[in-house]
Amino acid sequence: MKNSISLIGMAGAGKSSVGRELAKALDFKFIDSDSLIEEKYDQSLQKILDNQGYIKLREIENSVLQNIHFDEIILSTGGSAVYSSEAMKHIQYSSKVIFLEVPFEQILERVPSFSDRGFAKAPSQSIENAFAERQELYKKYSQYTICNTKDINSCIFKILELL
Repeated sequence: MKNSISLIGMAGAGKSSVGRELAKALDFKFIDSDSLIEEKYDQSLQKILDNQGYIKLREIENSVLQNIHFDEIILSTGGSAVYSSEAMKHIQYSSKVIFLEVPFEQILERVPSFSDRGFAKAPSQSIENAFAERQELYKKYSQYTICNTKDINSCIFKILELL
């Protein structure tokens, strides 16, 4: 039985906020893969992105995700985790995968600037284009989709209802 949950979705979808509260509610450990990367490399995602590029950041994310041991954890993935099929297979095998879906307009309200978020996309790609591309991947890899457009408690309630 899968006794862990992984949250996937766009930057600003609420993966970390929801994940922390969900972990408290279930008495699980909370892991934020972006924080793991920053701790391991002792620099921000944005600094890694600026110095090494988005492909390298995705490779690092892939490696970090594949080394997570799932046992009663809530994992908040980085928004670009879905670009690694190997990492996503590991996550799918080890946990229930929930896509926190939020409309593009609301993402823009929640994240006024992507320029300092370590957002791994091609320099020529727009945020809107990256959003559209990722939506398909989030749907592909998730078992469940939860619309997270209201308050955090209603999102957590929806997730707990699923379980």
